[in-house]
Order: sequence, then structure tokens, then C-alpha cells
Amino acid sequence: MITPQSQVKVNLPLPLKEFLESRANRFGMPISVYVKHLILKDVESMEYPTYQASRLTIERAKEALKNESESVAVDNIDEFFEKL
Repeated sequence: MITPQSQVKVNLPLPLKEFLESRANRFGMPISVYVKHLILKDVESMEYPTYQASRLTIERAKEALKNESESVAVDNIDEFFEKL
């Protein structure tokens, strides 16, 4: 699976950059990989945020489930809309 990537430029004080270089070299990796590792370790215990559904959303979901027998499976969305 290909994950979309983006680049981030970070300005660091020289002593911090040198510290990161020494730590990254210690593990045999480039600074960018080491920083990515640090970020991943920092966020690994975070839970994905969840939100309470609104009353209206809950009502609409219940209505949709009640009318599930009237639903139609769509394999090709473009073809489906062309036939409407």
C-alpha cells in the first residue's frame, strides 16, 4: 500500500542538529529517518480521536438501517449515475 508522503523542513540550532546526527549515526541511519522514528515513537500510544454523533446523525443512521432492504449495491458508480 502506497502512503501519501509530504516533506517537512525544520530549522534547528546547530548543537541540536549535531546531537541528532550523532544519535542517528549511532544507529546507522540518516537524520531524517531517525527524526521520523522519534515522531512515530511519540505518537504510537495516541488514540485516534472519536466524536459523539449528533442526534440528527443517529436518527438518519437508524432510518437508513430500517430501510436497508430498499438499498441497491453499486459496483460501478459512474455507470450507476449514467443510468439515472
